Amino acid sequence: MPCDAAEISTLFLFEKLSAEQLGRLCAEGRVERFDPGPVYTEGDPATCFYVMIEGTVVLYRRVGGDDVEVSRTSQRGVYAGAMQAYLGDRVPQVYNNSMRVTEPTRFFVLPAESFSGIMREWFPMAAHLLEGLFFGSKNTQRAIGQRERLLALGSLSAGLTHELNNPAAAAVRATATLRERVAKMRHKLAVISQGAYSREVLAELIEIQERTAERVAKAPVLSPLEASDREDELTDWLDDHGIPEGWRIAPVFVQAGLDVDWLDQVAAAVQADILPNAIGWLNYTVETELLMDEIDDSTNRISHLVDAAKQYSQLDRAPYRVVDVHELLDSTLLMLSGKIGQRIAVVKDYDRTLPDVPAYPAELNQVWTNLVDNAVFAINSSGGEGTLTVRTAREGDRLLVEFGDTGPGIPADIRSRIFDPFFTTKPVGEGTGLGLDISWRIVVNKHHGSLQVESAPGDTRFQVLLPLTAPETGADPENVTDTSPETAEEPV
Repeated sequence: MPCDAAEISTLFLFEKLSAEQLGRLCAEGRVERFDPGPVYTEGDPATCFYVMIEGTVVLYRRVGGDDVEVSRTSQRGVYAGAMQAYLGDRVPQVYNNSMRVTEPTRFFVLPAESFSGIMREWFPMAAHLLEGLFFGSKNTQRAIGQRERLLALGSLSAGLTHELNNPAAAAVRATATLRERVAKMRHKLAVISQGAYSREVLAELIEIQERTAERVAKAPVLSPLEASDREDELTDWLDDHGIPEGWRIAPVFVQAGLDVDWLDQVAAAVQADILPNAIGWLNYTVETELLMDEIDDSTNRISHLVDAAKQYSQLDRAPYRVVDVHELLDSTLLMLSGKIGQRIAVVKDYDRTLPDVPAYPAELNQVWTNLVDNAVFAINSSGGEGTLTVRTAREGDRLLVEFGDTGPGIPADIRSRIFDPFFTTKPVGEGTGLGLDISWRIVVNKHHGSLQVESAPGDTRFQVLLPLTAPETGADPENVTDTSPETAEEPV
């Protein structure tokens, strides 16, 4: 259709241009009329810059496998299309959205090459400023994103070090004590062997020692009151039989599951003159078994923490695979247990019947970390005591992972901004404002899922919904269009 310089001068984008400039636009551009339907599609090469003269346009963004409407307008002069053409080949020149018209609509259409040349020729300073703004914000976001990950890694490392230190210190302490007890046991055995004891008596003592060690492994768990009562009974028995330091031996025997009936069997099996040495020898046996149990428990805890760290980092796993989300959640909660602390109760409401899902497990762990960290911050900001609930369920053809906290809630006036990059309510130095933005990208862009929030005072829930099956187009992140909030262009 013919381009009328007088008509396009009425559009707010061109109203300050000279007659010569308007003439050039008409010479290099054109007016096109589109019937209801698509104008261009997201991801296609960006060949044209569109300015609406009359009609109605609707913009869509691709979120996962769906096209989501982000804007609808009939305002004259709105524009869309190849708006980054002036950046040249330094950025991919593709359409960042899809545009449709719902009624016969006329556009002024300018080829991308012409738009780029006009921007640089007519507005050189503006072009430089826009370039700096575009690349500067991208570089800043990249740098702060790396810092966000480093801060999370530092926090996890500190928590893991703290968690590892406790069982490691316990194992070292128990090993030193065990060495001392084994030495005393050897000494006690030498004393017994030098006495005038028959081979039968020594065999009986060894048999009692074996049965005592077996009882240690099967010791019942007693309540504090039950343990105190049994200690009193054993102390009285030891005092009545002339055993020195019965008050010190009794708690060890109670911990090992020994009682008065057991000591009566020992007393019946050995002569009265060797009973104190026999009890002392059994005491060292019990202490040795208990110390070995402590070492075994400590080393198992260390191994469990290391396994959790491997599960969290996924360093030895394929980047994309079918996973059990409960394993990922458990490893994240264990890694963050030091940060969660003792005053926050963690409730796991898992639906264990859920199937495994195709995912990038290391990146999902990053999402869990960000959401748990936010929940802990919210609870701490309201007194430091509360409940963190992690729930899984099935919702249709998707798997739900929900993180609920009893913090003060998210005010309604900022709820729509929490996924924006660099937006944070944390004090300066405590948050970068990229945690939820990164989580949104991982869930929506890479996993074709959704991330949403419901919040009221005392009940905030972040909900992650993941597809139960892999998308037909595959899950290659290189083929996923960036649909993060800050690039969701609207017609201006």
